[in-house]
Amino acid sequence: LPERDRTELKRRKLLLEVTLKSYWIRKGSAFSTAVARLETELTPEMIANGSWQQKPFKPYNFSALGLPPACGHLHPLLKVRSQLRQIFLEMG
Repeated sequence: LPERDRTELKRRKLLLEVTLKSYWIRKGSAFSTAVARLETELTPEMIANGSWQQKPFKPYNFSALGLPPACGHLHPLLKVRSQLRQIFLEMG
């Protein structure tokens, strides 16, 4: 369509433009139907017999965040005080 006709149809809401994206997926050089299990730990037995040299290891993620430390608990007396306060509030 010419640009003038297209803008006119859009203005009258008779035309809807849609963007269509398509992707081509091809088998790469490392394609395999079997899932290879990567080693995650280096054991003393692997070092002793030298098998660690032939095994594939999972890459280590240095930017991963660890678990947050468990801290910030309420004091037991404060817990009891809040429970008693809730009981009295429910009683009126």
